[in-house]
Amino acid sequence: MPAEAGRGGHSWQPALFPGLTDTATDPLQIELHEVTFTVVDLETTGGAPDGGGIVEVGAVKVRGGAQLGQLNTLVDPGTGLPPMITALTGLTPQALRGAPPLPAVLPSLLELLAGSVFVAHNAPYDVGFLKAACRAHDYRWPAPVVVDTAALARRVLHADEVPDRKLATLARHFGTSVQPRHRAFDDALATVEVLHALIGRLAGHGVYTLRDTVEFVKAVHPVQRRKRSLAEGLPHRPGVYLFRGADHKVLYVGTSGDIQTRVRSYFTAAERRGRIREMLGAADRVEAVECAHALEAQVRELRLIEAHRPPYNRRSRDPGRVWWLKLTDEAYPRLSMVRTVAADRATYLGPYRTRRAAETVATAVYDAVPLRQCTARLSPRRPSTACALAELGRCPAPCQLAVSPPEYAAQVVAPVRDAFVGDPGQLVTALRRRLTSLAEQSRYETAAQVRARLTALLRSCIRQQRRAGLIRIGELCAARPAGDGWELVVVRHGRLAGAGYARPGIPPREVLAAVHATAETVAPGPAGAATAEETDRVLDWLEQPETRLVEVSEGWASPLGGAARFAGLLAQLEQAARRG
Repeated sequence: MPAEAGRGGHSWQPALFPGLTDTATDPLQIELHEVTFTVVDLETTGGAPDGGGIVEVGAVKVRGGAQLGQLNTLVDPGTGLPPMITALTGLTPQALRGAPPLPAVLPSLLELLAGSVFVAHNAPYDVGFLKAACRAHDYRWPAPVVVDTAALARRVLHADEVPDRKLATLARHFGTSVQPRHRAFDDALATVEVLHALIGRLAGHGVYTLRDTVEFVKAVHPVQRRKRSLAEGLPHRPGVYLFRGADHKVLYVGTSGDIQTRVRSYFTAAERRGRIREMLGAADRVEAVECAHALEAQVRELRLIEAHRPPYNRRSRDPGRVWWLKLTDEAYPRLSMVRTVAADRATYLGPYRTRRAAETVATAVYDAVPLRQCTARLSPRRPSTACALAELGRCPAPCQLAVSPPEYAAQVVAPVRDAFVGDPGQLVTALRRRLTSLAEQSRYETAAQVRARLTALLRSCIRQQRRAGLIRIGELCAARPAGDGWELVVVRHGRLAGAGYARPGIPPREVLAAVHATAETVAPGPAGAATAEETDRVLDWLEQPETRLVEVSEGWASPLGGAARFAGLLAQLEQAARRG
């Protein structure tokens, strides 16, 4: 092959294993006796790959025990040869004089590597030098599958069999016909025999294919190897996957833009979570629910987790268990923490995943206005016993009828109700004034607490008002370009009622009409027709710059001067919290 072939960024990677097209669904699922290996050894000037040079290349291409090709050549590194390399290999500067330079050798080596698995002893070292050489001489590294015989020996051989995993030690242990001597070709030949001996030991570990071997070297858990067939036949499409146990119980729910690829990842060395390995041990099958696009997959995942409560999803810990802050509807309103939103005249803020999060926002309100904190239902005509807060002057004492219901509503309740549904300005002003006072008194720890409460309050108000604008809309149709087609949605009262995808060449309007005709009928509830998390996902999709609104049943609006006007302040508070 001419030395110039393959330049200009051309790839040297043909079909990975020619003649084995029946493994297209998994090109690594090949019996080891059918795999073509190219065993490589390099002698170098030492040092790091980018700073050292290759002085000798030895490579042997084999399949099923038969030799298919070889390369054995000295290489002129263009630099001096360190004395320690001469002492180790026996090579001298005189021996390298007249040898071809690396640019003349590299094409032949890359051609030999084509369509095969790269094998070396301590492979990262050799791969590092070859990658550096490809970069330096404008060749694309073919990125072959790599098998490291040193790593394989560490997994196959016990410590009482060999004292170490050096190539010379393994060659003696297996009685190879060629003994390594720090010369590239002889070391490559010895590595071939060591490889074959190690492969002979793999069957005892249940390893028969190239994929088995790669995963075995990476210490993939036996459960993962045994169960990887569960990924077979799954679609390469966006959607949701459900791991089910022998009793059909849903164990785990996940989502991905490519279901099969994602499920396969659970059976690789990259998956090290103990709870997932435990789940795989109990799994009997995997079901796939194909979706039109990623948004539908995310929403279906949320709904399936809430419906099945799979034990291995962290989100399954009470997925529907949330808290709301309720500004009660009574003569002297107060804040109450409740689990659901009722169809009453009260005002709600939330939801919150934990009671503590709800309490943080309630404390922000109490820091800003003297809203009563007692839980008794107070009469506007009959006084009752005063609490400690009233005696300290931190409550207007409605229990003692010190303030009338209209005065209490105007001075105390109105700023809170406004914050929940519209403008939180009065609460923000009061809290910022308190922050300034605390800073002037050098009470920095207390100031940090108030800042955290203000942050939580603003974040909560912005999210709720953002959500409320969409929940009020009876029906909204939207489209977003994706790939060469269009993602389409029908949203009703904040709930994803229908989803579709218009492929290239298909009019999006026709697909949207079909999605609309089959969309879910949605009845609005006090807090919308979906969970807050689902509505947030839909909003994130709708607010992308490329999304186009197609039809809206009524205006989409947010309160003028609402909480969103404090988004900049919220960002500053969050940045200050990160700085500590």
